[in-house]
Parts: sequence; C-alpha cells; structure tokens
Amino acid sequence: MRTLTVVTGMLVAACAQAQDVSPGKGIYTCTTADGRRLTSDRPIPECTSREQRVLNPDGSQRATLPPFLSPEERTAKEAADRRAAAERIAQLDAIRRDRTLMQRYPNEAAHQRARNTALDDANKATRLSERRIQDLNHERKPLLDEAEFYKGKPLPGKLKQALDANDAGIEAQQVLIENQKAEIVRINTRFDAELARLRKLWAGATPGSMAPLNELPKSTPPATPKR
Repeated sequence: MRTLTVVTGMLVAACAQAQDVSPGKGIYTCTTADGRRLTSDRPIPECTSREQRVLNPDGSQRATLPPFLSPEERTAKEAADRRAAAERIAQLDAIRRDRTLMQRYPNEAAHQRARNTALDDANKATRLSERRIQDLNHERKPLLDEAEFYKGKPLPGKLKQALDANDAGIEAQQVLIENQKAEIVRINTRFDAELARLRKLWAGATPGSMAPLNELPKSTPPATPKR
C-alpha cells in the first residue's frame, strides 16, 4: 500500500508539472502491457510506464499523462530533447542561409560579378607587389655596381645596410604575392561551393533541404619573411 501511494503521488506530480492537469479531476484511462483497459478517477499505478489519457466527463480528451520516468530516463529524455531542439534550430538556420543566398544572387551573372569583385582586390594587391619588386630591383643595380669595387673586401657599413634593406624589401613583397595567391584560391573555392548550391536552389531545391556547405576555408594566415 505504501508503494502504491508513493507511485500515485509521483504520477500526480508529473501530471501536474508536465500537463497542468489538476490531480483528482478527470478520468484516467490506459491500456496495460497485457492488453487490459483500465479507467480511474486518478493516475493509474499499473500504467506508470505507459501513456495515460485524461478525459473530461463527456469523454473528450483533456490531456495526456506521459509515462513516469526514472531520474536516469528523465536525464536521457532531456538530453534527447536538447538535441532535437538544436537540430530544429540548425534546420531553420540552413533555410535562412539558403534564402539569403538566393536573395543576394538571383542568377549566375550576379554571382559571377561578385566573384570578379572579390578577385579584383587580390589581383590589384598582387600587381602592386610585382611593381614594387621591379622598383627594388632597379634600386639594387647601382648598389651592386658599387659593391664591385669591394670584391674580396668587407663592404662599407652603409652599403651593406642598403643591400640588406633591399633584400628584405624584395622578400617581403614576394611573401605578399604568395599570400594573395592563397587568397585567390580561397575566394574561388568559396564561390565554387556557393555556385554549386545555388544552381540546385535555382532549379527548385527546397531551401534547407541539402547538406550544409562544408566549412569554407578562411583566409590563410599571412606568411612572414624569413630572417
């Protein structure tokens, strides 16, 4: 009897908390594991592991009392609920991203224009570095000519410093060029992935129905000149 009272009390508490069903009101009904249909004016202890329907006096369903969960089962259910909620949020986010992508690029021409703009900045930076290397090579020639007078002898400090600075300048520009090449690869990879997805969306694929885009490569950390 004591066990029955405890179980009933736990059922009432769970019912009131989960379904806002006032204990002692309504008609509780369930079907046991062996097929018996039970009815009571309070939660049914024999159905602690099964769902119980709570009916109004006219027979209409007012609420549902879920199976009673042990602490371990409740913890597992809460974890499953959190995972399901996270999946729903991720799905809504995927739909939003796809719709935003389609609004930003209504057709392939618009996407290509955006690609060209992104690449233009990297190409401009590359050309600037190439011109700077040409200037440095031009500045280096008279320094090398002067160094010819000191073959087999230590270079004057000022001349050596000028040559070292010229070397460092050329190396720095070469590093910048390599960084821009890596950036161009990253830009094209991103736009290629977007275009493949957009073509499916333009063809009628439902936003959010496809696997998410792979993590796009981020800008390559700038290389530093060797010392």
